[in-house]
Amino acid sequence: MTKSIYITSAEPYSGKSVIVLGLVAMLLGRAQKIGYLKPIIPFGPEEQPDTHIETVLAHFQLPQTYRDTYVFTRQGAMQQIKDQHQGDMIDAIIARFKALEATCDFTVVEGSDFEGQGTAFEFETNRLIAKNLNSPVLLLVSGVGKTTAGIVQDALNFKQAYQAQDIQVLAVVVNRVQADQAADVQQLLRAQLSENILIAVIPADPGLENPTVHDIFEKLDGRLLFGSEHLGNQVDNFVTGAMQVPNFLNYLKENVLIVTPGDRGDIVISSLQANQSASYPRVAGIILTAGAIPEEPVMRLIEGLQNVVPILAVGSGTFETTNQVAAVKARITADNTKKIRLAIETFNRYIDIAALDKMLVTYHSNVMTPHMFQYQLTQWAKRERKTIVLPEGNDDRILQASARLIAQQLVNIILLGDPAEIAASVKRLGIDLDLNKVTVIPPASSPHYEDYVQTLYELRKSKNVTLEMARDLMTDVSYFGTMMVYKGHADGMVSGAVHTTQHTIRPALQFIKTKPGISTVSSVFFMCLADRVSVFGDCAVNPDPTAEELAEIAISSADNSLRFGIEPRVAMLSYSSGTSGSGADVEKVRRATQLVHDRRPDIKVEGPIQYDAAVDPVVGSQKMPGSEVAGKASVLIFPDLNTGNNTYKAVQRETGALAIGPMLQGLNKPVNDLSRGCTVDDVFNTVIITAIQSQDSPASL
Repeated sequence: MTKSIYITSAEPYSGKSVIVLGLVAMLLGRAQKIGYLKPIIPFGPEEQPDTHIETVLAHFQLPQTYRDTYVFTRQGAMQQIKDQHQGDMIDAIIARFKALEATCDFTVVEGSDFEGQGTAFEFETNRLIAKNLNSPVLLLVSGVGKTTAGIVQDALNFKQAYQAQDIQVLAVVVNRVQADQAADVQQLLRAQLSENILIAVIPADPGLENPTVHDIFEKLDGRLLFGSEHLGNQVDNFVTGAMQVPNFLNYLKENVLIVTPGDRGDIVISSLQANQSASYPRVAGIILTAGAIPEEPVMRLIEGLQNVVPILAVGSGTFETTNQVAAVKARITADNTKKIRLAIETFNRYIDIAALDKMLVTYHSNVMTPHMFQYQLTQWAKRERKTIVLPEGNDDRILQASARLIAQQLVNIILLGDPAEIAASVKRLGIDLDLNKVTVIPPASSPHYEDYVQTLYELRKSKNVTLEMARDLMTDVSYFGTMMVYKGHADGMVSGAVHTTQHTIRPALQFIKTKPGISTVSSVFFMCLADRVSVFGDCAVNPDPTAEELAEIAISSADNSLRFGIEPRVAMLSYSSGTSGSGADVEKVRRATQLVHDRRPDIKVEGPIQYDAAVDPVVGSQKMPGSEVAGKASVLIFPDLNTGNNTYKAVQRETGALAIGPMLQGLNKPVNDLSRGCTVDDVFNTVIITAIQSQDSPASL
């Protein structure tokens, strides 16, 4: 059974980082524990840490140390060969690999980088390691600077070199290909490679290939004067600012880095002004050369500006500095989450995931781990793309999450708000959100406004809502967004980053209402713990539910647990377990448990039960021996809001668990509430959950 894959290239700067990041992300959606090994690294960590190793370990939080990810430096491996100790070298690599294999469900092995001397040595050593580890290989070929025929021939030669050693080739990936070559390369390779080899062609992407300002500044010996918060800006172009301002402005391109003598205050000020102007491209940063900085009045002016791009002062001359800038290679660092996400999205877009999955005989755990859960969420969202309305369209977190959702093609987005203000915010944030791919609606000027007003009036006139009141309410983004869902113009709504929970869900309770047979709207959080995902309910809506309401909450939570791939084992929590306690609070939980038994005998439920007995197998077997739920509960129902809200927050803060939600349950159509302290990840995950909830009822805008 294959439990590993070896990723290798035959040349430097082929983009192995993209493949490794994408593959590890894919595997973590299927297996509980992934190992990562790079047998030979360029330098020792004390000399120069491997940026890519740090990125993989930090981003995916793999349970291994940096030292466990490699065996030899390039110099050490070459010395082994020179001393005729090649066998000892391979034995040491196999030992490290087997140690990882014994504790991991799958191991990703990355070949060396081909930087510096000894490329022939690296080619042969990578092939030797792959063969001795008995790992199938993914071969990576670069398309940079090559003709179509040259790319195809390199790929065929590379494949033949590995197959000649009886090494199984799973895939041939051609990376960094010019867009106009991609189709021809794909067609020619498909005609000459066997059907059991996966072929992928990835076009060149400036977002991955071009460095950030931080990458460039790290290579230059200088002093950062301003803009540390924007060091992640991508640099797609650079220009020398040595001419008069009118001519200089004509040379600005998107994401440009400006290199100019430090005494050219006119260039600096015009560059900063151009960055603020909607008529000019975005400026990534400014490098001041020749050891000079602008005069004091100019520096004082810059200090008073908001959102200043990074400005660095260096001692070298302009010509030397531009040569240094041109030589900088892009890296994917652990702190650059934007580039990491783009790498993973690129992998998912151009690699046939389903075909690769069939080729890799991986271990499939029955445990729903957090990585598996989040991977499944994105896959479920993609299977039927839904339209979600976000009423708080000008909130920074909403816009940043929207950019990610659109980039991954997970949902269609409707933003409520003023289009000009939203466009200005997108530019200010420097995010890659193509507003042509989202719908921006100012409620009061929407063509649906009058229809929505009339509909609200008809629905609520029995509650003393007048036509004028309906007109006023429909300018409120929460009412407008909820009406979009009610009318089927959107599949679901997510709000609450700015508004209160009551403000968000009141319109839904007024006219979307509850599903047939359900009278209680409640909520659940998906708590992504270290090794499992648990469902917590209700932690956001009902202050003190009755026994009947508690039973409804438990049934809704169990159904949603199953819908999201988690086998429901429901624990009705209380301060005592079984028959050991008495009192009104315990009796309420006991009665609710019986109601769940009576109404849904298919649900595994236990209660009353204490939290430790519900989740700890040892405690559960002691307090409630023979129980199907005790010690392995996956759905935890809290007796009241005070207990539930405090418990989920305590678990989140103390364990570092990711809390996805709250997800409202019981409504006819999905409307979900955010916390006003929500993060971009919270918005992203809640929108995906809302889309999945809505997949039973299509929209029609």
